[in-house]
Amino acid sequence: MKKNAKPLPLIIDCDPGQDDAIALMLAMASPAELDLLGICAVAGNVPLRLTEANARRVRDVAGRPEVAVFAGCPRPMVKILETGEYVHGKSGIDGADLPEPSRPAEAEHAVDWLIDTLRRADDPITLATLGPLTNIAMAIVMAPDIVENISELVLMGGALSLGNITPAAEFNIYSDPHAAHIVFEAGLKLTMIGLDVTHQARATPARLEAIRAIGNPAATCVAGMLDFYGAQYVSTFGEGAPLHDPCVIAYILRPDLFAGQEMRVDIEISSPLTIGRTVCDVHARSGRAANVNVLENIYADGFFELLGERLARLPKNI
Repeated sequence: MKKNAKPLPLIIDCDPGQDDAIALMLAMASPAELDLLGICAVAGNVPLRLTEANARRVRDVAGRPEVAVFAGCPRPMVKILETGEYVHGKSGIDGADLPEPSRPAEAEHAVDWLIDTLRRADDPITLATLGPLTNIAMAIVMAPDIVENISELVLMGGALSLGNITPAAEFNIYSDPHAAHIVFEAGLKLTMIGLDVTHQARATPARLEAIRAIGNPAATCVAGMLDFYGAQYVSTFGEGAPLHDPCVIAYILRPDLFAGQEMRVDIEISSPLTIGRTVCDVHARSGRAANVNVLENIYADGFFELLGERLARLPKNI
């Protein structure tokens, strides 16, 4: 982002999740660049009652108790909810050991708040989506006019290549493919950050220790979460955990760290074998107009430098 520019109006929709939690910290540590209007929670990595509480816990450790958190949809639009405790632990942020949140979530439903906020906004708002797209799709279905006031939607989801929840599909898109289909067909300016990118942003032992050495509560929390979250990646792949969701916030802050191209992307919603697949027309064979900026590469060292620098800004005490 340009220095001295007006902070970018931003809404984060998430399902914390360790990587969501780290993304929230990165955003909340960047008030000069990001005007965080609110956080919406959705069911995904764990059920909604945990994702919204986890967002509030992270808000506190980041020293931003004024940021409003709204609970949204407790299940996908069509599918049965399938959560990921086997990856994230029972709490969704196992390894963090955070206290109870300082204040409750807002009474207003996240979808209602999204619609109202987008309709009333003086300037278009950027949406950062870190989980299933249920809240966003429901808002678009209920109020199609809000699309005009979304400047860009940057999402973590999908893949050019293989999936991680099934051979074909990435978890966020698979969790609510019908919502993803609605969002991808809505005519939005979309940037997709999929597994091909996020698997390049791995918390190697050296990177993890650099975060731990920062020493404040937020960094200690991040290191603990990555110890837990990364264990299965180390045992299965011999590599540290990929920081999926923080890539979304990093792209909004530093798009120069990423590279990609415009292409047509469709969401598979009918095949039991490949439901949730992001069908990326890399070579423009369909003849259909591109609808997504698909990122393909990240400068990982620069990403981790940014993350460490921002985590070091967060409070020394909570």
